[in-house]
Amino acid sequence: MRYDAAGHGGLHRLGVHPAGDGVDVAVLASHATAVHLCLLDPDQDAPDGWAERRVQLGGPTYGVWHAHVPGVLPGQLYGFRATGPWDPGAGTRYNPAKLLIDPYARGLDGMERLDLPSTRTYGHRVDSEHRPLDGRPLDAADSRAHVPHSVVLAEDRAAPDTRPRTPWSQTVVYEAHVRGLTQRMRALPPELRGTYAGLGHPATLEHLRDLGVTAIELLPVHAMATEPWLALNGRTNYWGYNTLGFFAPHPGYATRAAQDIGSEAVLAELKEAVQAMHGAGIEVLLDVVYNHTAEGGTDGPHLSWRGLDPTVYYLHDGSTPARFADVTGCGNSLDFRRPRVVQLALDSLRYWATVVGVDGFRFDLMVTLARDDDGFDPQHAFLVALQTDPVLSGLKLVAEPWDIGPGGWRTGAFPAPLSEWNDRFRNAARSFWLTDPAEAAHGRPGHGVRELATRLAGSADLFGYSDPPLMRGPGASINFVTAHDGFTLADLVAYDHKHNAANGEHNRDGTDDNRSWNHGIEGPTRDPGIGLEIVPLRQQSMRNLLATLLLSAGVPMITAGDEIGRTQQGNNNAYNQDNEISWIDWELPPWRDNLLATARHLLRLRRELPAFSSSAFFRGTPRPDCEDPRPDLYWRSASGAPLSTQEWNDAKVRTIQMIRTACDGSAVMLLINGALDPVSVTLADGAPTWHLRWDSTVEHPEELERPDGPGANGNGRVRAGATILVEPLSVRVYSADERSIERHTTAEPPTQVSPAKKPR
Repeated sequence: MRYDAAGHGGLHRLGVHPAGDGVDVAVLASHATAVHLCLLDPDQDAPDGWAERRVQLGGPTYGVWHAHVPGVLPGQLYGFRATGPWDPGAGTRYNPAKLLIDPYARGLDGMERLDLPSTRTYGHRVDSEHRPLDGRPLDAADSRAHVPHSVVLAEDRAAPDTRPRTPWSQTVVYEAHVRGLTQRMRALPPELRGTYAGLGHPATLEHLRDLGVTAIELLPVHAMATEPWLALNGRTNYWGYNTLGFFAPHPGYATRAAQDIGSEAVLAELKEAVQAMHGAGIEVLLDVVYNHTAEGGTDGPHLSWRGLDPTVYYLHDGSTPARFADVTGCGNSLDFRRPRVVQLALDSLRYWATVVGVDGFRFDLMVTLARDDDGFDPQHAFLVALQTDPVLSGLKLVAEPWDIGPGGWRTGAFPAPLSEWNDRFRNAARSFWLTDPAEAAHGRPGHGVRELATRLAGSADLFGYSDPPLMRGPGASINFVTAHDGFTLADLVAYDHKHNAANGEHNRDGTDDNRSWNHGIEGPTRDPGIGLEIVPLRQQSMRNLLATLLLSAGVPMITAGDEIGRTQQGNNNAYNQDNEISWIDWELPPWRDNLLATARHLLRLRRELPAFSSSAFFRGTPRPDCEDPRPDLYWRSASGAPLSTQEWNDAKVRTIQMIRTACDGSAVMLLINGALDPVSVTLADGAPTWHLRWDSTVEHPEELERPDGPGANGNGRVRAGATILVEPLSVRVYSADERSIERHTTAEPPTQVSPAKKPR
């Protein structure tokens, strides 16, 4: 039995890879009757500008067509043509007139051809609006001049192992778009702005490092295409959740110089950016989209998977005529019941981890990746593979734990070692600080402290279900207040309603569940005589949300630009806005500079105070591995007493003290007042003296030490049991270091960890 380079007996390594005097070729097309490798070269004398040499592949072996082709060198452009039954009603759509992208291509050339979508990219005949003609007759027009071409790259070389390997308990994630992050950053040379090279530039690294970020999560960098309907209307898929190549980096994010050289240079530029991030102590996570592809719905373009093996790659709904099942909202869903689809995703992940050197992945709509015949399965083969794979299991793996299919909301249901986006955290923080005060201002009830407290404590009610219980820890919760989709932090406090007219969908797109509060005026306060009084309130609300995010148990995720008050002008779905609406504006007026100083200060507190670093769920009892007799977490009301069950469930109770302790004897306290009025608070026990470290009523952290600031003249240190007046809608952070504690404790029994439902 012959073993190939991948080490699988009798199987062929998928893709096109240099081998000896040429390349080894293998492609899955299990229902085809013939497959050809098509070698392409520019030819000015050809009608469409291309010369093509075809090589028939052997097989199929287990559905794979394969050959060794001598004389093919790195840099060669190629594609596939597959012959077989054309029977759309049965789900098979073989059309050899259509040049197909290799699903394993590590480089793609000519992506810009899809910016001007041609009817020739469809396997069936369509009208000028790309709608299928009756009967879906086969279209015989050749597509090679209208689609991207795959590129042969040199043999893979493993990236140097420079990973920072930051523990989850110390991780701070920064979600960013490659172009949007640096497109307007004047500290970068113009040719580097909006590129992979711009990511690795010292100015970018300095901002992230000074902020306190430990991991950057990049919106998709896999090669991507804009949907035809968007392109026909002159728009682009800016976010990039429309994958065309699971192994190829998107060439449009490389510098012009790298693009001109070719795919090898594009890949090298991205790898250099990853290494630069590692050199700054920053991990790189990729937002990956394995739930669907850029080929759209049942009658979408004929670019790759649809023309090779559509009934294997795509989930179908079982109807006649055959139709794609869509649990993603994007027209198609990859069928993760199929071993070859699971293999595609795993092979891609290993490539990005070993060759590019990234540190982890955030899986878009991950429920789709774990669906079997009965729906979501936490023991799905793909999830088992992630848990056991020697390459992938040690990386940071993050699930977006929902899709739009039946039973699609699965927050808390994924197994270790996956972490998950916690939408319950987002909703609780926004409701407590924004919609509740807005309702209270009109005399209407809101929520009390119970839900917010549960999120502050790490959401054990969601992520504590495991065998054994509580195994995952608060690192399973990726806490966020904003993300790429939805309002920015600045827009949350300035808009009650979405303003998405620029998207071209008559403001119908984007969620209406924003849980935002404009504080009385919709949008910016441009008139100097109107609305200036609400500006400080808006800024304080932003600081409250930042403190809630950055100081909660779990892993905070900051959306790029929120730390400097970026606005999208009320657009909460800027997926097709590759312009100033989405790009970060780095020119900082004083209030935005103050916000940046606040974010840096809060993250510094998170780093420097051990009680903020929680690697295990709180139990409300002394830690068994510590000598400290105090509970690891306890709560106090405004009176300084433990909260009663009635208070936990009372919507009128909006003031709470959260005390967290550490094994070194130190402690921290979050004092939260969500009421519209000042509240007298008796400071909790747990330390003889509490040291005020931050107050959300101050615009800049340095104001704490001003002569008239809340931390000046000794007021920053207050003995436990003292009564202070806390401003409305504000957060205070106190610390007590081990030198001042002297084993100060309470005589009462341990209090509950969280007021919400406890895990099994």
